[in-house]
Amino acid sequence: MRIVVLGAGSLGSLLAGALAAADADVTLLGREGEHVRRVRADGLRFTHPDGREEQIPLDAATDPAAAADADLLVVCVKSYDTGDALAGVADHLDDADVLTLQNGLGNAETIAEYVPRERVLAGTTTHGAVREAPGHVRHAGRGDTTVGRYFAENDARVEAAADCLTAAGIETTVTDDPESAVWTKVLVNVGINAATALARVPNGALVESESGERVLRRAVEEATAVARAEGVAVPEDAVERTRAVAERTATNPSSMRQDVERGRRTEVEALHGAVVRRGATHGVETPVNETLADLVRLAEEK
Repeated sequence: MRIVVLGAGSLGSLLAGALAAADADVTLLGREGEHVRRVRADGLRFTHPDGREEQIPLDAATDPAAAADADLLVVCVKSYDTGDALAGVADHLDDADVLTLQNGLGNAETIAEYVPRERVLAGTTTHGAVREAPGHVRHAGRGDTTVGRYFAENDARVEAAADCLTAAGIETTVTDDPESAVWTKVLVNVGINAATALARVPNGALVESESGERVLRRAVEEATAVARAEGVAVPEDAVERTRAVAERTATNPSSMRQDVERGRRTEVEALHGAVVRRGATHGVETPVNETLADLVRLAEEK
């Protein structure tokens, strides 16, 4: 299977590096910059969760034509870049499946504006990744990965994609309900991301104080109500699951905190913002998520 990973950030670099280390036919496709130049010249410096390091030869490209022969395009760009990223590669795709492992709501629908709906896969992963420096990614923690066709029935190609990721050490299961999987991760994200970004604390701080626990719980409960209003089955224990993720990644900075601290645009619109907008269409009030979203927007404007 020929795989192109679109997006050379933390997660995209992690996936491409893991696949390359497993001798998969993979290319990392990203913007021109020091990171891609380093990977192209020297390979990817890959730090494993146990601290072990290796230099992994990895094909890296900036020309969208690199996706022309792909069987699977894995989209790892930020949610706000989905449309532009797909517009750039869509004309180069033949019958490739397109898998989004991005954060937030609406990515699969955006991808379906550029490729046939039946070729869109969506999934989630809880593997932790940090791009430490140009040419260097750290696997910050192992997790679970699920994939499935978003608008059609699963088939052998979906199983093959999952098998390929699993062979690379990214253990992946196939789900018949990827929308539920996406929403379930969104519940975790809204419980952790904005609060840690605004307070500038690691994930574990949310479960170490009453104030952190309160914000986490209320944000997740609101988002759960919105998901159910949309007819999506989400876990009854969403708050407990979010607490468990915060505990498991206690020393990690959330991706939104990293973005805020580096002065970069965040994915708040695909997370808390999307929850608020969808809640409004169903008459579900989301005051905590609305406040968190507004505060992150304010931080972005600084």
